Amino acid sequence: MNIKNHILEGIKLSLSSNHDDRPENSEISLIVVHSISLPPTIFGNNYVEEFFLNKLPVTDNSYLNIIRDMKVSPHLYIKRSGEIIQFVPFDKRAWHAGQSSFENIKNCNDYSIGIELEGCEDIVYENIQYIKLSEIINSLLGSYKSLSLNRIVSHSDIAPGRKSDPGPLFDWKRLKTMIK
Repeated sequence: MNIKNHILEGIKLSLSSNHDDRPENSEISLIVVHSISLPPTIFGNNYVEEFFLNKLPVTDNSYLNIIRDMKVSPHLYIKRSGEIIQFVPFDKRAWHAGQSSFENIKNCNDYSIGIELEGCEDIVYENIQYIKLSEIINSLLGSYKSLSLNRIVSHSDIAPGRKSDPGPLFDWKRLKTMIK
């Protein structure tokens, strides 16, 4: 996978308005892995994409109605099928981490790339998701010199007590063996 102008080539691009400029002199130095499904534990619909694009419809599902007006975006989303969608160019600040810190540096959105996996904490992730995630990470490591293997973390690592994704069933050991 190649990155050109901070966009992953050959994937679906669906730009979200939920982003802004990174602070001046900030370097991309962290990758944050998340999980999401909407409604929770339900896969294979378009609600996640609609959520990131501020197009989530009013529905009979109370959870979707509660989160409908939240402004959230990752850089990338990997569906259970392996399809990848980019919502925010890597040089922009996506709104994925919320209140967060890594190595005592707050506001992880300022210096991180957020990757959402279609999934939830108590259901095993798909093989193709690990393959695509490792390919993406390998490309990011080759393109952004401040990134490294030890700067790939979970949402729960940067927001402990507040977030728990991608959860205990995410196989970090497997992922790290797939990264060059």
